[in-house]
Amino acid sequence: MKFTYVPKPKEQPIADMEAAGHTYVALEDNPDMVLFGGGPDDFPDELPESVKVVQILYAGVENLQDVFAKHAANGVRFANAGGLYDDTVAESTLALLLAVEHRIKAVSNEWNNTQIFAEKQYLFEDRKLAIIGAGGIGKTLIRFLEPFGMSITAVNRSGREVEGADQTVTLSDEVWANHDYFVMLAPLTEATRHMVNAETIAKMPDNAVVINVGRGPLIDTEALTEALTNGTLRGAGLDVTEPEPLPADHPLWSLDNCVITPHTANIPRFMTGRIGPLAAKNWDLFEAGEKMSTEVDVEVGY
Repeated sequence: MKFTYVPKPKEQPIADMEAAGHTYVALEDNPDMVLFGGGPDDFPDELPESVKVVQILYAGVENLQDVFAKHAANGVRFANAGGLYDDTVAESTLALLLAVEHRIKAVSNEWNNTQIFAEKQYLFEDRKLAIIGAGGIGKTLIRFLEPFGMSITAVNRSGREVEGADQTVTLSDEVWANHDYFVMLAPLTEATRHMVNAETIAKMPDNAVVINVGRGPLIDTEALTEALTNGTLRGAGLDVTEPEPLPADHPLWSLDNCVITPHTANIPRFMTGRIGPLAAKNWDLFEAGEKMSTEVDVEVGY
């Protein structure tokens, strides 16, 4: 099989694919597969007719809907990197959750502040956590949270049981009302855009904490900022935001109950180190006439 890598080729994925017996070529040399690691503006205007599969290096693909619409009509199939970074993102989620509850941002600026000490919380204190969009990352996070002994609710579209969760449900007002923590991991669709908004925040307990490691637009930034400022929410941990990057003068940066990381729940070292074997596996499945392990449903958008 011949493959190419656009827009900026990296050595490790190419070496891994070649080790699997495949040949690296330029786009104009009629590859069978394209490894793609850019944004929508980086995608080639035209693909050679030889291209059958596009392997995307990341999991969230909502910004590639126009690409899907254009090329899927020509029989091109797409795979993302869903599940490839479950461990890195789950650990980053735990880090954000601990940073918010331990008031890391506040205590880093001041010594012996008794108010901050009083506000500090611990995960083992009989807490309830809801994972909104409990897929692969959520399952890994459940394992990572096990030592804290908290009650965990997995929330998905089907209500199908998620291993390790105390219960699995579909999203409802009761979910927002009955949990202390909300970890946002849902894919971004029109149905999930701004699912955390002024209305849903009003349903949460005043001591609630929201962690977003999914997609920035899952949360209405204006509503979140207001809630963190007026105490309707106790805290937030954000690895993704809307807009992204968050403007330097945005009030969220100055709030000591909001911890922000710059979209680093997964980092390029893991993307380039893991995508080659996944692409090779997906090609083998494609060749065997099967569904690829991370195949994108272009109609659904993820």
